[in-house]
Amino acid sequence: FFNPSVYFLDKKSTTWSVRLGQLLLSAKKKDLEAFYETLKVVRAEQIVPLSAASFERGSYQRGYEYIVRLHILCELEHSVRQSLQQWLGDQGKDSLNWMARLEMTQNSYRAKEPILALRRALLSLNNRTDNLDMVGECWLQSARVARKAGHHQTAYNALLNAGESRLAELYVERAKCLWSKGDVHQALIVLQKGVELCFPENKTPTDTKTNLIHGRAMLLVGRFMEETANFESNAVMKQYKEVTTLLPEWEDGHFYFAKYYDKLMPMVTDNKMEKQGDLIRYIVLHFGRSLQYGNQYIYQSMPRMLSLWLDFGAKVYEWEKAGRADRLQMKTDLMKINKTITDHTNHLAPYQFLTAFSQLISRICHSHDDVFVVLMEIIAKVFLAYPQQSMWMMTAVSKSSYPMRVNRCKEILNKTINMKASLGKFIGDATRLTDKLLELCNKPVDGNSSTLSMSVHFKMLKRLVEEATFSEILIPLQSVMIPTLPSMPGSHTHHDPFPGHWAYITSFDDTVEILASLQKPKKISLKGSDGKSHIMMCKPKDDLRKDCRLMEFNSLINKCLRKDAESRRRELHIRTYSVIPLNDECGIIEWVNNTAGLRPILNKLYKEKGVYMSGKELRQCMLPKSTPLQEKLSVFREKLLPRHPPVFHEWFLRTFPDPTSWYNSRSAYCRSTAVMSMVGYILGLGDRHGENILFDSFTGECVHVDFNCLFNKGETFEVPEIVPFRLTHNMVNGMGPMGTEGLFRRACEVTMRLMRDQRESLMSVLKPFLHDPLVEWSKPVKGTKAQANETGEVVNEKAKTHVLDIEQRLQGVIKNRNRIKGLPLSIEGHVHYLIQEATNENLLCQMYLGWAPYM
Repeated sequence: FFNPSVYFLDKKSTTWSVRLGQLLLSAKKKDLEAFYETLKVVRAEQIVPLSAASFERGSYQRGYEYIVRLHILCELEHSVRQSLQQWLGDQGKDSLNWMARLEMTQNSYRAKEPILALRRALLSLNNRTDNLDMVGECWLQSARVARKAGHHQTAYNALLNAGESRLAELYVERAKCLWSKGDVHQALIVLQKGVELCFPENKTPTDTKTNLIHGRAMLLVGRFMEETANFESNAVMKQYKEVTTLLPEWEDGHFYFAKYYDKLMPMVTDNKMEKQGDLIRYIVLHFGRSLQYGNQYIYQSMPRMLSLWLDFGAKVYEWEKAGRADRLQMKTDLMKINKTITDHTNHLAPYQFLTAFSQLISRICHSHDDVFVVLMEIIAKVFLAYPQQSMWMMTAVSKSSYPMRVNRCKEILNKTINMKASLGKFIGDATRLTDKLLELCNKPVDGNSSTLSMSVHFKMLKRLVEEATFSEILIPLQSVMIPTLPSMPGSHTHHDPFPGHWAYITSFDDTVEILASLQKPKKISLKGSDGKSHIMMCKPKDDLRKDCRLMEFNSLINKCLRKDAESRRRELHIRTYSVIPLNDECGIIEWVNNTAGLRPILNKLYKEKGVYMSGKELRQCMLPKSTPLQEKLSVFREKLLPRHPPVFHEWFLRTFPDPTSWYNSRSAYCRSTAVMSMVGYILGLGDRHGENILFDSFTGECVHVDFNCLFNKGETFEVPEIVPFRLTHNMVNGMGPMGTEGLFRRACEVTMRLMRDQRESLMSVLKPFLHDPLVEWSKPVKGTKAQANETGEVVNEKAKTHVLDIEQRLQGVIKNRNRIKGLPLSIEGHVHYLIQEATNENLLCQMYLGWAPYM
């Protein structure tokens, strides 16, 4: 027999759950003195660990549990005060807004469940008649949080408890639970029954909340109908259409409607572009509508909407040129689509188009004149709103070696100057600055000097920036180049996408450092209007347009990683930096401070141990490609590995001498390596040799540089790359005694799951990037230029196969030398397979020696 009051008399007990029990008991007994006294003590107890955590990096994340507890205490106090006022017959102040408070907490089961449990306890203390619905609402929220965390049994339990209240949303949640367990047919039956019961045909609901619930339920019915594939497409379409009629200002309705139409289009039109005009107008209309009312699907709708319109326009041009029979019908269709896009241009905010700015710029040489007119409108609108960012993003095209691209760029810039004359000076200054930076990039260097001087070698650049009337030009740092989106739904026309600190160029440091690598890049330091120095690297003879587009892609992955509770808890992210191409073969890159490459770190340790192998010795271990595998393996194991023992863990011990920072840095290393391994594998990123993987000596994070070898290009090298990413024995050694087990494997799985879940938005950003007509993905044969048509657009022949390869990898399909092996793998199975491949000595011993598989 358990008597809680005896248990709680022990005042010395300080565990949180006991304290919470004491507080609830005092509240139940209406012993206010004891209640407030305990409350004061408990609050103080939560502050102690919080203040201790606040000295370290990432303290908010680490102290989050205590923040949730303070949140709970606040709600407890308010609720007790309120019930006291009722008890004294005094109608006091309003209660807290529970909904809004719950929305502010982190989106995870661990954070939300304790709060919801307390709310249910509070409601049961306070037996008012309207409480039943509120308790039901709390159980419903619990079910939702548990389902999203994958705790199906807990969610089911919560739904049973919520079953006593007649909430319309209950059916929706029940259906979603069945769906997430994979029982789509049952889900659809439950949901349809619920809709019939709660929203009878003859009664039209009046209040907006009921309308919204009704709309949500109907949309879900549509999605289940599509998923079960039990219905013919007209029924599904009708269902989606009803949602947009019921809730014309709800982004989700328009988005799913457009997406379904898009999916159907090839079937309805036998894949013939000429029949698609009318449908495309419809899809474009609804994608744009969805964007008017929110941004949650912007990375799917915006790129797809633009691609549909631009590709159809290009097709119309071809048809007209060839004099095809249906060209007139197509031309009429195109005029309607152009009109729809023009309407969207007027209604959508410029920052929304900014998310697809690279895609807009890449189609600047569009063959159809009417399309170009509209395209120019959009780019000019964005340029007017964000001239600083747009100018840096347009630079590479305005300095292109193709005259058509240069002229189109001029046309757009002149249009913006006509709209706002003061931009003329800014554009002129920015262009002069780019010319001078290009001179700096391409300045020939003799072999023995390691520095140049600004005031001697680059007088004009120095003079230009120091002119009194020189325009304010933004230093293109990562933090002010990637737009942030509003976090809440709605139209947000006045949202500021660059809330970061803006620094403008005021001058340059005199020393220009020349780096030792092959192309002799130069390191410059810019003084900013913020009083700080910002270091940039000017890189000649290297097309940075791929790196630039890939950084944008990585930023999108980071957005996904931040949204997901599992990955946010592990602080998973990719280290990105700003990349600005200045023309087709030069550019500037934001310098990443405090980093060292893998090869230099390891070579330093090997030299100390006296086992370092010189280049001459290594060359003796190079075997011809045709050598049998056994021979390659024995050289690898008996000659290379003994001279390259696993020593990477020592770098962590030296760089992070105290235990906490050492442990944190090792965890950061494992996780950042995992994220980049998975993302790199999906994108087919190769060439991960010891100079392209850097490590941050402040955090231990891994930073990847040089993204030129993409989409499995490494498989076509003379010595083909056959491992999915770099996971050599030293990389594993840095992960500690557990190696790839634990942190690394879990982080890989979380990242892989996230990329599979977000497959659609990742693919809709990648597709225009693969078909980008300004970037050549597969280099043409030496001595010839890629075949650009008269408009300066290159057709990327291989884009379709690349898209297919990436889609297959995202579904768990394993390919070996382009042949599919077996059925698609689960996430855990896929990660396991990749780790085995990457650490397999039979494969490592066949890698090119310069990649250093032995390191």
